[in-house]
Amino acid sequence: MNISTGFEAGRLTLYLSGELDHHEAKKAMQTIEELLDEYMPRDCALNMAELSFMDSSGIAIIIKVSRRMRTMGGRTWIENPARQPQRVIDASGIDRLVPVAISR
Repeated sequence: MNISTGFEAGRLTLYLSGELDHHEAKKAMQTIEELLDEYMPRDCALNMAELSFMDSSGIAIIIKVSRRMRTMGGRTWIENPARQPQRVIDASGIDRLVPVAISR
């Protein structure tokens, strides 16, 4: 899994690509925490357009990022999830806690 970033006007966008499973989750969360510490964003978007696979470990990361952003006084949302991650999001009901924005 790869994580790239975009930062503009207080908004950090994390572009997730590849596969996010339990093997990748710990490393991914460590990277995300480092990026949040570096940028100290007001808002954080998790762009999943290029994420080809996600299991429940991805839901755990979404929850952790959302909690971390709330403690910083910020917001989190999911952007453009690919088909398979969208199914996991739908099945988990996480979209009731973290908004999903689709702008394709």
